[in-house]
Amino acid sequence: MTNPPATPTVVSSSWIKISFWLLLVAMLLSAWAVTFRVDLDPKVESDFFFSSEDPAFRASLQIADRFPAKPQLIVNAQGPDITSDEYVKRITRLTDALLADPDIDSVQSLTRGPTTPSAVLQSPVWSRLLLSDNPQATLLVALVNPDGGAELIARVEQILADQNRPSFSLEMSGVPYVVELIRRHLLRDLRTFSLAALWVFGLVISFLYRSVAPVAGTLLSCVGACLLTLTVLHLIGTPIGLLTANIATIVFVLTLSHTVFLTANWQRLHAELTPPQALAQAIRITFTASFWCMVAALSGFGSLLLANAKPLRELGISGMIGTSVAIIVAYGFYPTFLKSAKTPLSRTVRPTESTVLTKALGPATVAVACAAAAFGLAQINTDPSVFSYFAKDGEIRAGLERLDRGGGSSPLLLVVSDPAGQRLDSRPVNAALSRLQKQLETDPAVGVSLSLSILLDEARRAPLAAFLSTEQLVNILDSPRYEHIARSFVDDDRRQGLFFLRMRETDRQEPRQTIINRLTAQVDEAGLKTELVGGLYDLQGKLGELVATSLVRELGGLLAFFVLVAAAVSRSLRATGAMVICLAAVPVLLLGAMGHLGQPVDVISAPGANVAIALGIDAMIHLIMAVRRQRQTGASLRNAWEQACLQMRRPIVGAMLILAAGFGIFLLSSFPPTQRFGLLVAAGTLISAVMALIVLPFLVLVGRE
Repeated sequence: MTNPPATPTVVSSSWIKISFWLLLVAMLLSAWAVTFRVDLDPKVESDFFFSSEDPAFRASLQIADRFPAKPQLIVNAQGPDITSDEYVKRITRLTDALLADPDIDSVQSLTRGPTTPSAVLQSPVWSRLLLSDNPQATLLVALVNPDGGAELIARVEQILADQNRPSFSLEMSGVPYVVELIRRHLLRDLRTFSLAALWVFGLVISFLYRSVAPVAGTLLSCVGACLLTLTVLHLIGTPIGLLTANIATIVFVLTLSHTVFLTANWQRLHAELTPPQALAQAIRITFTASFWCMVAALSGFGSLLLANAKPLRELGISGMIGTSVAIIVAYGFYPTFLKSAKTPLSRTVRPTESTVLTKALGPATVAVACAAAAFGLAQINTDPSVFSYFAKDGEIRAGLERLDRGGGSSPLLLVVSDPAGQRLDSRPVNAALSRLQKQLETDPAVGVSLSLSILLDEARRAPLAAFLSTEQLVNILDSPRYEHIARSFVDDDRRQGLFFLRMRETDRQEPRQTIINRLTAQVDEAGLKTELVGGLYDLQGKLGELVATSLVRELGGLLAFFVLVAAAVSRSLRATGAMVICLAAVPVLLLGAMGHLGQPVDVISAPGANVAIALGIDAMIHLIMAVRRQRQTGASLRNAWEQACLQMRRPIVGAMLILAAGFGIFLLSSFPPTQRFGLLVAAGTLISAVMALIVLPFLVLVGRE
């Protein structure tokens, strides 16, 4: 091999020194910023699923504007006898304790709201609001300040802990509580498992390299890239959110991939060139492949910007920034450590006889696995219950499911009107509201249904109510004496009404949107018209559809874009087709297996397939570039592939094992979505290594001499 001229080597050395010191200063400043300025507490709100511009979220905002209501916390209070004096006294003490909190506006319970505890059983409103399917339990419903946040939940938890007794068991639910639990899990994973993953990465890298300078350089580069990314996100106002809680690990991986392949090429050239020349040449030949890997990763994260789901868009922005930072650090900071390494990290791999890489057994096994996995794609659940965010056998999930079975837990809001434009307090329209109320309550997915019809049924129980018209009853319910309760269910001109439904999530088999479509059909059957649909239940259903759509659209778009990348890298029609087939097999195997295993693919775990593809194309691009270098020396196609596989086998397998081990640590998380994300990426990296070293060469060489 001809040595490169001296001048480029000198320029390269000067560039390495300058970039190292500039990036070192930037990393130190970022370390200070992350320590003292950057808020690493994940921001998870009740509207975290969608951006404010999304039509689905705007519908919920319109409903909230027309029918103002505050978030609810629901407490299930179970005792041996809900009619006993002791039980009623405990409910009274608990109600008073909750009302004493400054962020709780009101509490409805057996002892606050109904005229007497015994009156609840006959009351159309209170029986629905305070009783559950469990005859040994009643509910307390607290309307809370939406800005109360984590502090409010912590105080309520303490109140429940103080009041809890063996004979008086208390469990909490409600959107603010579930959101806070998700935030806590994300924060714990961000602090604990990201740090643990870094330790695993470090141990595996140390075992692989066994040299202080490259190990230290790799770890410092990866950590520095994470710090820089977090700082940039802070500067542009992108908070740590539902998906970006794992961005540090993703950036660590992206940086690590560049350094592994750069180190492998430096190691190979070290025995043939002088140390400065080997480093300059390694940077030159590796950067081309890394550049295309960066383009592929940018396109993958960039495709998420088109999604309506806010977490996916935030991940897209964060991923694009992290991808750019990763390659800058890998080639601007890490080379200094290779420059200081005195000896090769291990012996150069020697050519051997023809390997099994081109035999059909391995590719045939992969083909059979892909065919089997394809049948699981139709079983993928992208619309799982919110309870799937918590451990299946855990106490939190069990408690939430008990509350859910009692009367539903996820709010769904239906705004209805009369097709002819009549007022809802007119006799014929009120009759239609009553029909709809009865129909909705018979649906198995509906736990509790509250509406103007129920309020009027309650009002008609009062003495002399029979002498008042429906319009007069609504006027009374809209008075200060009754805290303007009617305004929660009918608008000012009384032409639109709200049905507030608490939907059951436990054991739900149908997609949420299928259930919502069934309920809106019932609105039509009752002679009314659906104006708006909103609430968390609706948003989660639309999110499930978006996740399913993104799996097809974004993965399909990525593969289409990767055709261009593969063509630019391989400059061969057959090699391009082989790369695309191998890349397409990765999500088929991953998602098909998730379908067969019955594992949900939620908004947190779904991006694992994108990350796996990005890692998979890295290995293939570096392998193709090695083949091209072999072809430039005059080697035949088959010999070029065999030599390239021998050269790149160690870095590809090493990189994939490192990444799989790092992401595998997330399987120890107590947060199931994080477990599923780690599983998808870890399995995807191992599959990618098989595709790159076994299937790709076979597809290119089969039928060729």
